[in-house]
Amino acid sequence: MTAAGTRTDGALAGGGLLDRERIVARPGFNRWLVPPAALAIHLCIGMAYGFSVFWLPLSKSLGITASTACPDLTLASALFTTTCDWRVADLGWIYTLFFVLLGSSAAIWGGWLERAGPRKAGVVSACCWCGGIILAAIGVITHQLWMMWLGAGVIGGIGLGLGYISPVSTLIKWFPDRRGMATGMAIMGFGGGAMIGAPLANLLMNTFKTDSSVGVWQTFIVMAVIYFVFMMGGAFGYRIPPAGWRPEGWTPPAAKSTMITTKHVHLRDAHRTKQFWLIWAVLCLNVSAGIGVIGMASPMLQEIFAGSLIGLPDVGFAQLDAGQKASIATIAAGFAGLLSLFNIGGRFFWASLSDKIGRKNTYYCFFVLGIVLYALAPTFAGMGNKALFVLSFGIILSMYGGGFATIPAYLADIFGTQFVGAIHGRLLTAWATAGIVGPVVVNYIREAQIAAGVAPGPTLYTGTMYILAGMLALGLIANSLIRPLSDKWFMSDEEVAALQAKSAAVNAGPTGSFGIGTGGLDAKAMLAWAVVGIPLLWGVWVTLRATFALFG
Repeated sequence: MTAAGTRTDGALAGGGLLDRERIVARPGFNRWLVPPAALAIHLCIGMAYGFSVFWLPLSKSLGITASTACPDLTLASALFTTTCDWRVADLGWIYTLFFVLLGSSAAIWGGWLERAGPRKAGVVSACCWCGGIILAAIGVITHQLWMMWLGAGVIGGIGLGLGYISPVSTLIKWFPDRRGMATGMAIMGFGGGAMIGAPLANLLMNTFKTDSSVGVWQTFIVMAVIYFVFMMGGAFGYRIPPAGWRPEGWTPPAAKSTMITTKHVHLRDAHRTKQFWLIWAVLCLNVSAGIGVIGMASPMLQEIFAGSLIGLPDVGFAQLDAGQKASIATIAAGFAGLLSLFNIGGRFFWASLSDKIGRKNTYYCFFVLGIVLYALAPTFAGMGNKALFVLSFGIILSMYGGGFATIPAYLADIFGTQFVGAIHGRLLTAWATAGIVGPVVVNYIREAQIAAGVAPGPTLYTGTMYILAGMLALGLIANSLIRPLSDKWFMSDEEVAALQAKSAAVNAGPTGSFGIGTGGLDAKAMLAWAVVGIPLLWGVWVTLRATFALFG
């Protein structure tokens, strides 16, 4: 312990270990340690995108080599049966619960997060996400689906919501000079979590698989332990800047954009503004279109290009035999992995670009470019141009990810930074809505086309592409209506000062950098980045290896 109640690690001494006051940074702390802390949490909870890797093994958890099917099984009876294997559709509800609970928990506890601080929220997230996976493992052992729903879906979903928003306001405050880049660095981890988690899960399941077990419950436990270590490391790596802090040598630009406020809107008032609901619509429509593509990426590629994927350009999907269908399914899985890479890269690229061109203009790019690409997709499919088709959907998925990464900075520009984490939490109800609307719309359109006699091929998805383009057109209109808030919505300087009183108490002296945030990518920061970067690079390598067959 040093003098003046400081510690050598740059955090304030005193208070509980998880208290917000405990993690106010002190001189010597490097702000570049915060993004890898956020990534450590997001890469773990991002496995939610890859949970489908467990569905097929779990559908044979009793039969091991083949499912023990019960013809009269209903969803209600599946929750409690111990003699019938679960259907993939029954297990898929966990995926729905993930994103409904993510949006709901972020909305409900976003205000608490602002008061409690990111460390406490990160610890609770780790306990919920990893504890939920452990409970799901018990559900597999006892063959109780309701326990899996409760553990992974509900408790784990709450952990997703708290973990997702825990770094948002913190990173924006640490990087006022690069808001978009900062949130993009962290939120790209959520898109990349499945790239690491899915192959790791496959590796573990193959290791634990025996004649009497598919290896899922053991995999759940091992991954929960690994994730808990990483997430706790990330939570304890969080620091928040003291009141009045700004980066060394940086001053706000003299000519501020009218779309970027220097004031703050209280959480209680944010949802009362039309701007909140316009941004809600912007996110919901962008995500609905993108998540629909994610859900149908594999069957779409198989049914559109069929035999051409394996050198048989004149063979349609219906004419392929079982072995050929298995081959193109492997290639289509590579396509899905490639889209994941675009999703991740887009989160960083578009969020960083938004620092240069503005958030509103970035969303204009998403909607205008997305409309054009969706409208052209049927043409590329009809031409049989696989490269252009794949590239167009790669760009679309980059904008899907970029929309997530850009939205926190968009909110900070409009509503200020004081409650941006909590406001972002409430806005994520748009994601919960899109997670239902997008796949349902896309799947029902496809089913309606098949019922009308449309054979698998390019025409099966033509109507879908035009409807998704229409959804983006509505998003374009909503984005164009977003304007700066009037002064009546902003808090007074006295209200802001009162809210910042605790942080201000540890900052006795003039405002400025206080020797905090300096250091750049020094040895300690490089080590922190390596801890999260090496697993991410491994995931990228595995994905690229799997996608090589697409153009090999």
